[in-house]
Amino acid sequence: MKKSYMITKQGRQELEIELKSLKGHRSEIAAKIAEARDFGDLSENAEYDVAREEQGLIETRIAEIEDIILNAEIIKNGNKTKIALGNKVELKNGKKRYVYTIVGPVEADPLEGRISNESPIGSAIFGKKVGDKATIETSKGKVAYEILSIC
Repeated sequence: MKKSYMITKQGRQELEIELKSLKGHRSEIAAKIAEARDFGDLSENAEYDVAREEQGLIETRIAEIEDIILNAEIIKNGNKTKIALGNKVELKNGKKRYVYTIVGPVEADPLEGRISNESPIGSAIFGKKVGDKATIETSKGKVAYEILSIC
């Protein structure tokens, strides 16, 4: 059974852009490999090894993105009463406020405010309503959040 990837419409578009960019780099890598071959003995050719490694990384990422896009399910964020995938939530911890968008693991980027529903915070608040509290166990102890809004 194939794995299904829950992503937002925007996340899918970002993956498609990345895929196009990576495919565009294929010719650059091929040129680097051809140039490195001209340096001679491939067994002791660092430029060749680096170019081949770069090619491998790009091809792996291309395959990964193609698999995600092929098996993607677009998140519909219609539920505003309970936290679900695609919702933007505002949390409060003491005096600090945080705004996160709940996404699947493929799109998670905490520095950009996108947290996975499988992350400690995401799983603790998933399914909760405005006014509910969630406690997360961290390495520094328990942290409590209050849900202020769901968009």
